[in-house]
Amino acid sequence: MRPLSDSQMEALETAVARYHIQLTYDASIYLHNRGISRAIADTFRLGVVRDPVPGHGKYRGMLAIPYLDRDGQPLTIRFRCLREHDHRANGHGKYNSIFEDPSRVFNIKAIFDAEDEIHITEGEFDTMILTKIGLPAVAIPGAHGWQYHHRRMLAGFSRVYVWGDPDDAGAEFVTKVVASMRTAKGVSLKTGDVTETYMQGDAEALLALINREVK
Repeated sequence: MRPLSDSQMEALETAVARYHIQLTYDASIYLHNRGISRAIADTFRLGVVRDPVPGHGKYRGMLAIPYLDRDGQPLTIRFRCLREHDHRANGHGKYNSIFEDPSRVFNIKAIFDAEDEIHITEGEFDTMILTKIGLPAVAIPGAHGWQYHHRRMLAGFSRVYVWGDPDDAGAEFVTKVVASMRTAKGVSLKTGDVTETYMQGDAEALLALINREVK
């Protein structure tokens, strides 16, 4: 993967800083309803595209989710539409990536901070929730996002827990990751994804699933 140029890094930092201070009340409520506090939003530098930088006009009104390096500097941004409508009919997806941006791992800081165990989820919000309850986690965006080089990034851990959504795509995601890493183990979610499970039963509901897998 080609490293970003200084000008690209500066442009991303400008965008992330601008969008973070533009986080709206409605977006904060949206995040709160998914278990994301303002402190977590600040940690991950979440924002809203109210005043787009050049080239980001089509993301206006969307939640900005920066992908940060280990020092908190942005490597890219994904955008999540906050409106409940037919996204494709309105010319975008629910989640939107910058054109021709390579696939990246969300929250790579966890790889450096974790000890001998780490967790993988399908989405950024799920990783934020696991981080909130003290579990080091990264996200592979989307059930089909797992790539061969991701295995090398996580090769040093004695246990890799894989949190797939309780649907066919999630099962495929877990199967693919577990098949590619002998240290990987799937976590069985029954009532929803990580975020939904947390909202229904708090941290204890998620930690209980880990304890069940350890036994």
